[in-house]
Amino acid sequence: MAGSERGVAVIMVGGPTKGTRFRPLSLNVPKPLFPLAGQPMVHHPISACRRIPNLAQIYLIGFYEEREFALYVSSISNELRIPVRYLREDKPHGSAGGLYSFRDYIMEDSPSHIVLLNCDVCSSFPLPDMLEAHKKYGGMGTLLVNKVSAESANQFGELVADPETNELLHYTEKPETFVSDLINCGVYIFTPNIFSAIEDVLKQKQDRANLRRVSSFEALQSATKALPADFVRLDQDILSPLAGKKELYTYQTLDFWEQIKTPGMSLRCSGLYLSQFRRTSPHLLASGDGKRTATIVGDVYIHPSAKVHPTSKIGPNVSISANARVGAGARLINCIILDDVEIMENAVVIHSIVGWKSSIGKWSRVQGEGDHNAKLGITILGEAVDVEDEVVVVNSIVLPNKTLNVSVQEEIIL
Repeated sequence: MAGSERGVAVIMVGGPTKGTRFRPLSLNVPKPLFPLAGQPMVHHPISACRRIPNLAQIYLIGFYEEREFALYVSSISNELRIPVRYLREDKPHGSAGGLYSFRDYIMEDSPSHIVLLNCDVCSSFPLPDMLEAHKKYGGMGTLLVNKVSAESANQFGELVADPETNELLHYTEKPETFVSDLINCGVYIFTPNIFSAIEDVLKQKQDRANLRRVSSFEALQSATKALPADFVRLDQDILSPLAGKKELYTYQTLDFWEQIKTPGMSLRCSGLYLSQFRRTSPHLLASGDGKRTATIVGDVYIHPSAKVHPTSKIGPNVSISANARVGAGARLINCIILDDVEIMENAVVIHSIVGWKSSIGKWSRVQGEGDHNAKLGITILGEAVDVEDEVVVVNSIVLPNKTLNVSVQEEIIL
């Protein structure tokens, strides 16, 4: 039976109206293509999908223009030898509505299961084990869940599951009062029956919309406030009503899980993926002893085209992108260095992201305090920012095309 079963994967990549919290980094590239551990953000869930047995196709669904993804989609399809296709939404349909609007594509290969992931999730994505559990449960869907602190739980969808059967008993999205420290990770496996469930909700919404179409002023007002009838949210409209009906089950990850909403979190997640490479892709990690190559400490990714001076010291948690140049005596710790950056001799970069084509002068220092959740917890330089010699930049965000010739601390430079 298992041999004939086929799966498809769908990765929601969001759209240009979103990603505002990811600025100034999302001014240059779509957020899903921003590199974490040297690979585009969306590359990590795509690579995880590759481990699903008999995977027929991977779809990316979002609002970006097709041309923004065309190059990446063709190169990743060739690399993985699995068809990857980008599908552009015409307007917001909600997380479940977006899935439903492309149901004909998704069902093309008659899959027995649909793996649905959000692009801005950082995880080890235990998809093969989750799929085994999903088959065992025999329900319509399985959610990846994770235990978090009681204080942070209300930022996510909280849920209650049966401790014996793992059935989802109750689900509430970002509740005002504490429900549970178990949260929804934004990773799902569904049977094709998910489309029937979404269709039922669409019919109910359409019926309600038709009922509202009376001429009273009050009804007119309430109709304008309501969401469009074809807008269906996975969490509130599907998961909450189906909880406790033996349709949905949970699979708990004991490995890492984070949401990538801000540049600070992207730096943390880059480090998590680098440490995962040690187990899964050690060939991607740099090594060096400071003789013929730089001294490497901990997990470091260096693009083959980057030039790093042997007297520099790099790591831990450093990712250096294409054509970057790192000068003699430079020290890099916990940072992402993007394409075409130049770091001159004896410069220091700590807890920072240095944007494309930027340069950091001799004896300069660019650093943050390392709080990934604070607004100014890491320093971010946008594209083409020049930090001149002997300038110190601390806990600051600098928008593109700026030259800094004086030191700054805790500033947003527009």
